[in-house]
Amino acid sequence: MMDPHSLVDRRFSVCDRISFGSRPSDVDTSMRCGGSSDDENMDEESPGGTFFSPMPCGYDIREHVKNLKVSCVGRGLMGYLGNKGSISISMSLHQTSFCFVCTHLTSGQKDGDELRRNADVVEILRKTRFPHAHGARDEKWPETILDHDRIIWLGDLNYRIALSYRSVKALVEMHNWKQLLEKDQLRIEQRFGRVFAGWKEGRIYFPPTYKYSYNSDRYAGDDMHPNEKRRTPAWCDRILWYGRGLNQLCYVRGESRFSDHRPVYSIFTAEVKLPSQAQFGSFTRSSSLMGVDELPYPTYPRSYTDINFY
Repeated sequence: MMDPHSLVDRRFSVCDRISFGSRPSDVDTSMRCGGSSDDENMDEESPGGTFFSPMPCGYDIREHVKNLKVSCVGRGLMGYLGNKGSISISMSLHQTSFCFVCTHLTSGQKDGDELRRNADVVEILRKTRFPHAHGARDEKWPETILDHDRIIWLGDLNYRIALSYRSVKALVEMHNWKQLLEKDQLRIEQRFGRVFAGWKEGRIYFPPTYKYSYNSDRYAGDDMHPNEKRRTPAWCDRILWYGRGLNQLCYVRGESRFSDHRPVYSIFTAEVKLPSQAQFGSFTRSSSLMGVDELPYPTYPRSYTDINFY
């Protein structure tokens, strides 16, 4: 029988050195893989540690996923077209509601562009609606994003780093994530309560995910080409969560070269209320894997130890 975590173990962690053929990983191998949110975003009431499943190893949760609904909001040209915006999925698992919000927010690195991204978030929260399913029972199910018990928001949020290109490049080369994050627009806007108030994000121990030259490990602008725009490296691609009962085990980036972004992904455990229980149970599944993009499995040299997120 296949180990239920075998698929997870094949993925790499930011704390492990990895070789992609002849191409080394650019992650900081001295950093550990964090499971909880940053200290500034921590909630003392949030559950800690790893939850173990009370369900049999072969338990199939698919038949208990109900009330699937989709809602889309366009935030592109004139605030309506779909080149920017969101796709949100609502579902219930047993008696717990989940919402997954995938977004592509306004781009740009000019002063004030972060306020347009904030406005995108506000409008997505305001306009996203999940209609009551036809023929459903009288149970009260969420209509808006914030009505859900567990929410995960992911995608190209496009928030930049408020420093010059040269300053960011120097700090990236030093792996000084702390100083870079102090100038990260998303963190700044959160601190001032202008966006994602009460939302959490895991510790970031990986290099900025944008902007790379096509099919390379070089940030766009390192060696200026005639047709290449210089973009200051930034953590555009993010995963946040809201609500009690979610615990992040890992938050890392991948090394796919198919885009000018590097994808990020995360693994969570979630508490789920079962119909037969007054208290909450929880489960951990390899299907909890969440990513912005499909990532290739890396090749591990024999000298490296097996990866264990736990």
